[in-house]
Amino acid sequence: MEHKKDIEKRMEKGVEYYVTKAFKIFMMVVLFLILFLLAVYVLMRLWNWLMPDLFGIAAINYWQAFGIMVLAKLLFGFGGGSGKSKSGSSHKKDYKKSRRCGSLRRDFEEWKYYDQFWKEEGEEAYNAFIDKIKNDNHDTQ
Repeated sequence: MEHKKDIEKRMEKGVEYYVTKAFKIFMMVVLFLILFLLAVYVLMRLWNWLMPDLFGIAAINYWQAFGIMVLAKLLFGFGGGSGKSKSGSSHKKDYKKSRRCGSLRRDFEEWKYYDQFWKEEGEEAYNAFIDKIKNDNHDTQ
């Protein structure tokens, strides 16, 4: 009997979690639509205030402003471009990038001696290396 109650409680919590999640998603969609429609209204008001006087263009209605807004979003993107990331600070991204190629970074530190090496041994060592490669390739063929 106790086992059935535990299962029922887990099921209720699961259903409650998904209903809450679905409600939040629904409310986010409604909020997005309200903000988008408000932005269309603001676009229409700005257009009708500025464009006829400045350029002699006719005034537009709400649905024409809606079409202009949709066209602008399609042409210029939906605003996920540059700027600070939404997932947190950029420091986290930099840390992840530096961890990704940690072994390469250690090797890259040694390149600071390259100029000194080239001045001291450079061309002779390079030519010897090229000769060695040519001889090794010639032996294998």
